[in-house]
Amino acid sequence: MDARTAEQDIDRTWELMEKIGFAMLVTRDGEQMRARPMSAFVERGYNAIYFLTDARRHKDDEIAAHPEVNLAFADTSGQKYVSLTGVAAVSNDRTKIKELFSTPAKAWWESADDPNIRVLKVTPRDAEYWDSPGSLVSYVKMAAAAVTGSRPDLGDNRKVAM
Repeated sequence: MDARTAEQDIDRTWELMEKIGFAMLVTRDGEQMRARPMSAFVERGYNAIYFLTDARRHKDDEIAAHPEVNLAFADTSGQKYVSLTGVAAVSNDRTKIKELFSTPAKAWWESADDPNIRVLKVTPRDAEYWDSPGSLVSYVKMAAAAVTGSRPDLGDNRKVAM
């Protein structure tokens, strides 16, 4: 592995999350884990990942009871992944809702003025990323490793304190 600095690892984590753009949001519902895909608004300047959510859904109650969440970002075609743990909070910040409201949100709500829209903010604690050179290169390296009995170098895997 190359010698990367902690700051470079943090930079790469934010870059990957922003590029991927969608995350599986994992919350706790009592003893059960619940995951659902969400469109992520990654804002490093605010040290936050934002989502628009609906007050009529159960995830808001789950977050109120257990604010620790996991976000799983995956670009399977590029073999790039981020798993992030953080603390979530739901608010009715109408200014932020209007700022984040975009075309994908129109699939769920008619306008940013819908009173059911909430902002879900996740503040990262730590993350882990896997950054491979891509599927074809990874498969070639795995095949070569199988023939030689060695372990393939499939790119970077880093744990990052956010």
